[in-house]
Amino acid sequence: MEINTNTKTAAASKPAGFPKTDAPSEFREMAEKGTAQAKANYEKMSAATTEAGGLIAESYAMGFKGMQDCNNKFIEFAHANTNAAFDFLQKLSSVPSPSAYVELSTEHARKQIETLTEQTKQLAALVQKGALAAVEPIKTGVAKAFNRST
Repeated sequence: MEINTNTKTAAASKPAGFPKTDAPSEFREMAEKGTAQAKANYEKMSAATTEAGGLIAESYAMGFKGMQDCNNKFIEFAHANTNAAFDFLQKLSSVPSPSAYVELSTEHARKQIETLTEQTKQLAALVQKGALAAVEPIKTGVAKAFNRST
């Protein structure tokens, strides 16, 4: 058996049984493909994260506006109720008889219950509107994301 000690030829530098391909270039190509795929995935995730952040900010802004609207309505109601109370006290100070006092008190209580019922309905509608407006950006964004992925 003769051993070839000539190391200058390419065939002699590879052990027997290995294909005559350039293995390091294949590994390099595989690594480059993996790197490109990882970079593409990173860019997609970065874009999705940026979009999600925008949706959350928009949702927060809508929720904040809804709370401001509720607070403004609450202040408006407090003002109206305070005026009604002062008007009642002013009328009460000039009541001539106990029966007129009972009649005035009953009428005031009835009006206030009607007013409070209507104010409660308005506040509930405003809160519902604000809540729906706050979740709408997220709902729309999630729907878009699912439509893109399918």
